[in-house]
Amino acid sequence: MKSIHAGLETGILSGTYPDMEMISFGPNILGAHSPEERLQISSTQKFWKFLTEILKNL
Repeated sequence: MKSIHAGLETGILSGTYPDMEMISFGPNILGAHSPEERLQISSTQKFWKFLTEILKNL
């Protein structure tokens, strides 16, 4: 079994706005909410490129 840290905010917002379409995405976070929390740098660059392309096309 594998768990991931994702979707907390979308889960909270969907309770208030049940008809809103939303996604949760971002770079990989390792050791979330612990003293060892860190970001995987290689996934950060991929996420940034994807996000900026989406914003250019809006």
